Amino acid sequence: MRVLLIGANGYIGRFVADRLLADPAVQLTALGRGDDADVRFDLATGSPGALTRFLDAVHPGVVVNCAGTTRGGARDLTRHNTVAVATVCEALRRSGCGARLVQIGCSAEYGPSQPNSSTAEDAVPRPGGPYGVSKLAATELVLGSGLDAVVLRVFSPAGPGTPAGSPLGRLAEAMRRSMQSGDGELKLGGLGVQRDFVDVRDVARAVHAASLSAAQGVINIGSGRAVRLRDAAALLARVAGYGGALQELDGPPGAHASHGGHGGHAGHIAHTPHLRPAIGHPRGESDPHAASVAFPYPDGCGSWQQADVRTARDRLGWRPRINLEESLADIWMEAACRI
Repeated sequence: MRVLLIGANGYIGRFVADRLLADPAVQLTALGRGDDADVRFDLATGSPGALTRFLDAVHPGVVVNCAGTTRGGARDLTRHNTVAVATVCEALRRSGCGARLVQIGCSAEYGPSQPNSSTAEDAVPRPGGPYGVSKLAATELVLGSGLDAVVLRVFSPAGPGTPAGSPLGRLAEAMRRSMQSGDGELKLGGLGVQRDFVDVRDVARAVHAASLSAAQGVINIGSGRAVRLRDAAALLARVAGYGGALQELDGPPGAHASHGGHGGHAGHIAHTPHLRPAIGHPRGESDPHAASVAFPYPDGCGSWQQADVRTARDRLGWRPRINLEESLADIWMEAACRI
């Protein structure tokens, strides 16, 4: 099977490349903007016609699109997340290769969810920010293209290679600095948010499975379990052997300790009802106190997200295998190497 992978150098794309290369039946070609791509092509500026000519020459059976960006203003997000996908869809429609398209979507397309609920693929998307809007527009383009296509809506990826600017990446970096300086207390904000973390290697397995399947439409890829960021922080402290206290700066008024352990033990979290910029929230806003309340997690998804992953199980035969503790251990290993 000849597979064309777009975005092989990205966070998810690197692990997808490793997974596909491990399959002896796959012949992989990487297309991207970097010098190390097999073929250099910028989806945001390149023409569908040029991409069509390449598709006709290579004749892949599957095209996997992991390209995109999480940063920048609405214009950049639209260009790299939406216009780029329009280019892929149009090129595939024009090409005679008949390739199947596996598009990487994002849970930010759903927007905020009701606490204690699991979000299924038939939920009405209400993205809470420009990133989610740009990804949802890409999904709609894929679904309306008439192609043999599937969109994997990935929830919160974690594990090795986690970007330093992500919430878990910032958490690990803050803990590393605290341990390096010998601080007995680590003050953090934004820990009340709950997210569905899924290991990036499990995401790569899902992409591989989707490439081989006939499934179409949208399929959620997550763990099926929401985890409070303060619990992830306590687990990371245990993995890292951090013996200090985790001081939560924006806990609810009147809350008290005992969420993560006992006094003096790693993972102990005390609540202090003050507002601070949250883990993962960009700094520098004119009113960071208000920002941390309105957007405690920078994906526009509010306080809760949890995936309903039954479709992935039923249609792809996929289940997550790697637990959050292992994902955090790998995140910490990379952070600790910077000490």
